[in-house]
Amino acid sequence: MTDILTHKENGVLTISFNRPEKKNAITAAMYQAMADALREAETDAAVRAILITGKPEIFTAGNDLEDFMKNAGSLANPDSIPPVYQFMQALNDSGKPVIAAVSGAAVGIGTTLLMHCDLIYLADNAKLSMPFTQLGLCPEFASSMVFQQIVGYQRAAEKLMLGESFTAQEAFEMGFVNKVLPLEELLPYAQQIAAKLVALPAASIRTTKRLMKGSQPQAVVTKMAEENQHFAAMLNAPEAREAFMAFFQKRKPDFSQFN
Repeated sequence: MTDILTHKENGVLTISFNRPEKKNAITAAMYQAMADALREAETDAAVRAILITGKPEIFTAGNDLEDFMKNAGSLANPDSIPPVYQFMQALNDSGKPVIAAVSGAAVGIGTTLLMHCDLIYLADNAKLSMPFTQLGLCPEFASSMVFQQIVGYQRAAEKLMLGESFTAQEAFEMGFVNKVLPLEELLPYAQQIAAKLVALPAASIRTTKRLMKGSQPQAVVTKMAEENQHFAAMLNAPEAREAFMAFFQKRKPDFSQFN
C-alpha cells in the first residue's frame, strides 16, 4: 500500500496521507513523495490547485519517531537536505493555492504545515497540537514566527510552550483556520473550494498569492534555518533522549533532573 496517495483530476492535485495503521505517521519516504509531488505540480500547467488531506479519523500523528530517529543524523549534516526539509521548502515555495482538509488529530508537523497553506478547513473532530517542548525539542517549519503572526503572541506562546492539543473550534476562534465543518461535509466542501479556484484565471490566483506573501517565503527560509540548527542540536540533548525513551517505554518523561 502506498503511504502517500496523489491524484490529479480537473485541475486539482490531491495529496493524501494513507498510512492509517500507523496513524498516518510520516516517514522520510513519505516526506520525499510529498516534496516530489509539490515540485512536480509547480511546473505542471494542468495543476491549478493543491489539496492536502488525510483520513476521516486521522490527519497525521506527525513524525514516525522510529524512522525519524534512524534518519536524525542527516538533520545536522549541512551537506544534505533531508526529505522533511525538502517537503518544507517545496510547500513554502508553492506558487499555486494550497488547501488543507483536516480531520482527526494533526500532531506536530501535521499542524505546522497548515501555516503554509492558503485555505484551511477542519472537521469538527479535528484536534491540533505542536508538542515539541514535550519532546525536549523546539518549534519547526518557521512556526515560532508564523504562528504568532497569525494568532498573536500570547495564543502562540500557550500552544507552542505547553504543547497541548486544541480543538477545531478553538483554532477557528483564534483565526487560524477558515471554517469548521461536520466530518461528512469536510472533503466535499474542500473539493468545492478547489474547483472554484481552478475555474478562476490561474495567473490572477498566483499573482494574488505572491503579492500577499510578499517577503514572507524568504523570511520563512531564514527562520527555518535558525530553528533547524537548534532542533538538530536538541535531538542529541538529554531532555530529548528522556522524552523519546519515555515514549517508547509508554511512560511519562521525567525532566526534573535537567536545568
